[in-house]
Amino acid sequence: MTKYGMVMDVTKCNGCYNCFLACRDEHCGNEFPAYSASQPHTGHYWMRVVEKERGRYPKVKVAYTAIPCMHCDKPRCVEVAQGGEEPGAIYQRADGIVLIDPERSAGRKDLLSSCPYRVIFWNEEKRLPQKCTFCAHLLDRGWAEPRCVEACPTRALVFGDLDDPKSEVAKLVASGRTEALRPEYEMGDKVTYIGLPKRFVAGAVVFGDSDKCGEGAKVTLEGTGTPRTTVADNYGDFEFESLPAGGSYTVRVEAVGYDTRELAARTNQDVYLGDVVLDASGGR
Repeated sequence: MTKYGMVMDVTKCNGCYNCFLACRDEHCGNEFPAYSASQPHTGHYWMRVVEKERGRYPKVKVAYTAIPCMHCDKPRCVEVAQGGEEPGAIYQRADGIVLIDPERSAGRKDLLSSCPYRVIFWNEEKRLPQKCTFCAHLLDRGWAEPRCVEACPTRALVFGDLDDPKSEVAKLVASGRTEALRPEYEMGDKVTYIGLPKRFVAGAVVFGDSDKCGEGAKVTLEGTGTPRTTVADNYGDFEFESLPAGGSYTVRVEAVGYDTRELAARTNQDVYLGDVVLDASGGR
């Protein structure tokens, strides 16, 4: 049995908005009876791209997270829809896709609040709730993926059959690298993510006796979680990504011929330690 799902790799997304535009191109002004009414030209984000700035000057990073309907295994919107006069206003297909019936859902503005992700939108002109359909009308005609995935130039979006162990999306999920956007909702999201922005600790190593970049210096992060080690690059830069918020750490910087330095870091926010100057051994 096919079970559709998607993985979004945040580390590959460059914020081009092709996914958003492809969705608009497919659904604005186009009716797909039994699947969806046409999407209005404004106000709807069936594929929302959220931009998040991180860090502080001179270490600033931007992450882009694409957010469609999660097509959950346990969709609350379906539960809420059962309580109306038309119990099939929102339903889940055998392949896992969650659809809003464009006829039975008429007038059901209350369904917008049924989704904690807030990915259901109101079409004021048609008096309908609407959302991402995974382009089910195309999949049923033999397409391998929705328009948003087809349009992604960096392949940050991967789509396929979660029940097929040979599919790329199933392999990514099986790797253990993916996670739900909001796991606390416990809805069994079939859209999961790699590299969701968390906290980072970074800095730059400088050799004090020559004022040169500390390329090759060993940097160790110890504290909350498993210790990590990296090596400063040719600019002297180092970075530890995907750290939990509120963690307490010690950063140890070592290089042959130089005194070791240790610095404290707490990830209540992203941490940039600035220049970490190493003195030559025996010198101050």
